[in-house]
Amino acid sequence: MSQPLNITDQEILRYHLGGKIGLDLTKKLADKRSLSIAYTPGVARPCLIIKNDPDSVYKYTSRGNLVAVVTDGSAVLGLGDIGPKASIPVMEGKAVLFKSFAGIDAWPVPLENCRKYGNEGSTDIGKLVDVAASLAGMYGGINLEDIAAPACFEVEERLQRIVDCPVFHDDQWGTAIITLAALKNYALLTGKNMEELNIVINGAGAAGIRIAETLRSEGAGTLLLLDSHGVINKRRHDLNLYKKAFAVNTTKTDLADALKGADVFIGVSCPGLVTKDMVNSMAECPAIFAMANPEPEITPQEASKAMGKRPYIMATGRSDYPNQINNALGFPYIFRGALDTKARRISMSMKKAASEALARLAQMEAPDYLKDAYPGEKLSFGFDYIIPKPFDRRLLVEVSYAVADAACQEGAGSVTDLSNYRLYLEALAYTSEEDISFPFIIERFCQFGDQHTICVGRKPDGTKESFLCDPQFMDSFINDESIPGRQINLYLKKGKLVKVSA
Repeated sequence: MSQPLNITDQEILRYHLGGKIGLDLTKKLADKRSLSIAYTPGVARPCLIIKNDPDSVYKYTSRGNLVAVVTDGSAVLGLGDIGPKASIPVMEGKAVLFKSFAGIDAWPVPLENCRKYGNEGSTDIGKLVDVAASLAGMYGGINLEDIAAPACFEVEERLQRIVDCPVFHDDQWGTAIITLAALKNYALLTGKNMEELNIVINGAGAAGIRIAETLRSEGAGTLLLLDSHGVINKRRHDLNLYKKAFAVNTTKTDLADALKGADVFIGVSCPGLVTKDMVNSMAECPAIFAMANPEPEITPQEASKAMGKRPYIMATGRSDYPNQINNALGFPYIFRGALDTKARRISMSMKKAASEALARLAQMEAPDYLKDAYPGEKLSFGFDYIIPKPFDRRLLVEVSYAVADAACQEGAGSVTDLSNYRLYLEALAYTSEEDISFPFIIERFCQFGDQHTICVGRKPDGTKESFLCDPQFMDSFINDESIPGRQINLYLKKGKLVKVSA
C-alpha cells in the first residue's frame, strides 16, 4: 500500500501562485498578413459562414473543444459553502485535468450573485440557469461543479433543456459512473450477481442520489439510501422529491441496522461513520467503498483489522490507497467523446458506456509506463485493482471511444462516422507535447471530422503510431504523393506534425 504524500503548505501555495491556467494560442500571429487573417478584414469571412450555417461554429471557432466549468461556490469539495471567488482554485484544477488528460480547453466560470441574497443564502436556481445559459454559445459543453444539493439537480435538468450543448454535473454523475465500474468488477471477482446485491448508500446528496439512480438503471438488487436522519423509508415526511424516489418499506432505521447482511457499502458522506462492528456484520466478501474525502467513513487500516483474514474489497476516494474511485477517471473522457460527436446531451447510455469501458480497462494488463508510474503497486486485476489509475493513457482512447460510440448509436450528436476516431484518440493520448524530430515511414493520411488530419505510419522498428497534423502547415506535405512508403523525418511541435523532410 502506498504511503500518504508529505506535501507542505509552502509547496502547495507555490504551485498555485499566479493561477494554474492561461491562454495558449493555436495559430501564429507574426506579421501584417496573419493579423489581417486573424482579425479584420479576414475574420469577417468565417463570421458570415457561421451566420448562414450555425453548425459551422464548431469548424471555425474553438467552441467544439471548449468547456465551461460553472459554479456558484455553494458546496466546494469538503469545504462547504465558501463562495465563488474562493472556489476558483478548484475550478482551475478542473481545467488542468480537462487539458492534461483529454486535451480539452476548459475555463472556470465562478458565478457571482446567483444566490437568494446576492452571494449569500441558497442557490437561486432560475438566476444561475439564466446566466449559465446566456454563456453557452461560446462553449461546446458545460461542466457544473460544486453546486449544493438539492438545487444542483434542478439546475442541471433545466439548463440542459435550454442549451444546445451537453450539461454534466460531475459531482452527481462522475462519482456514479466510476462507482458503477468498480461495482461491476466487484461482482465479477466475487461471482455475485448485480441483480442480487444488497447495497447500502450512505449520503443522499448530489453523488448519493445519482449513484442510486445509476445502479437502479443497471438492475442492481436491493438499494437502501441513507441521509443524516437515517434510512430513507416511506414513513418519513421530510424527504425532497429526489429522496422520495428511493424511499422503501423497511424496518431498518440507521446505518448499523442497514449494514447487517449487506454486500456493498457505498459512502459519500462523512469521516468515521462506519465502525468495525458494522463491517463485521456485512455479508461474506463485502465491498467497502468509503469515499468521503479527505478522510473516509472507515479507513483501510480499520477495515483490515475488522475483517482479519476474511476476503473483502476496499475502495476510497484517495490516491494513496488502492482502488481510488476518482472522478478524474470519467469527466475528461466523457466530454471528449461528447464533444467529438457534437452531442447535444450526455445520456444515461453514454454514461453507462463509460462505466463499462472503465471496468474492462481494469481487467486488461497494465502497460509498462503505468507500472513505472506506480512503483511498488501490483497493477493486476484483482481485489486491490478493480479500477484503472488516473495516469493510464488508455483511458483517453477506450472511454472516449465508448462514449462517442454510444452517442452515435442513439443519435445524440451530428457526427456519425467514427472510422478514424480511434486513430485520432491514440494520437492525442500517446504523442508527446515536446518539440521533437524522428525518422518515420508514413503510410497514409486520413481525416476525422472536418478539422483533424491524421498521419498514420510506423517507426523504423515497426512500431505503429499516428499523429495529428497542424492545419497551418499540412498543405506543404499532405498532397506530396512521393511521401507515403518512404522513411523521412517528422517534426512535431506541441504534439502536432508541422514539417517533413527527406
